[in-house]
Parts: sequence; structure tokens; C-alpha cells
Amino acid sequence: MTDDLRNEFNRELTQVLAANIRTFRQSRKVSQEELAHMCNLHRTYVGSVERAERNVTLKTLETLATALGVSVPELLTERAFENVRSQ
Repeated sequence: MTDDLRNEFNRELTQVLAANIRTFRQSRKVSQEELAHMCNLHRTYVGSVERAERNVTLKTLETLATALGVSVPELLTERAFENVRSQ
């Protein structure tokens, strides 16, 4: 895999993660601040993840998934959100 292809894949995955976190969070009517508190993260960090400005560690990815009540693969899978699960 070339560096350009790898970088593009990483950008796309970061954007998928960002969109999924925001969509799952909003479907549960949780603010960024509330999610950050649930995950022991700073609110601005959660916002930057939702804007695809940051790469998260595996530990943070698992923490976010747990707080949102979804699996890690669900956060990393591109999807159409017509029928998002609400909790």
C-alpha cells in the first residue's frame, strides 16, 4: 500500500468514526460534554474527534463505544443512519 493510499484510507476511516460517534451520541440525546464526562475525556477532545481532527487510541475507541452502547466495529463501519438504534 502506498503512503498516499494509506493516508486516504486513514482519512476516510477517521471521517466514518467521527460521523458515527456524532450520530450515535445525538440519537441518545447526549451532549458532547456529557459524553466526555462518561468517558473521562475533555469536551473539546470529543468535539475534535467528531470533526475528524484527531486519531483516537484503541483504548479511547473502546471507551467511546462502551459509553454509547455500541461495539467498536459499529463505530468504524460506514453506514446509512436511517434506523439508528436509540437507547
